[in-house]
Amino acid sequence: MKFAIIAVGGKQRKVTEGKALSVEKMDKKKDSKVTFKSVLLYHDGKSIQVGKPYCKGISVTGTIVEQGLSKKVTVVKYKSKVRYRRTKGHRQPYTKVKIEKIIVSK
Repeated sequence: MKFAIIAVGGKQRKVTEGKALSVEKMDKKKDSKVTFKSVLLYHDGKSIQVGKPYCKGISVTGTIVEQGLSKKVTVVKYKSKVRYRRTKGHRQPYTKVKIEKIIVSK
């Protein structure tokens, strides 16, 4: 089973063909194509290729499936004895990408 580790959104993600992953929000429309060229590691089942810092000739393509907001995270500030209470919510935007192909060019 071949897989790759890519750098996207300040994080490293393990991707395989046919799987979907959520990444930081991208400014692209739904059903548009995305290419990730920052491949850090590639494994094809037999050998491993490690990039310095990126692997040359390897890229990962995918399609944007969904743009959305994650579940709400509630932040509560509280100080005892001074009647100070603050509540704030945050929903992180994300982009869901379905990985279609890991392209190796030689």
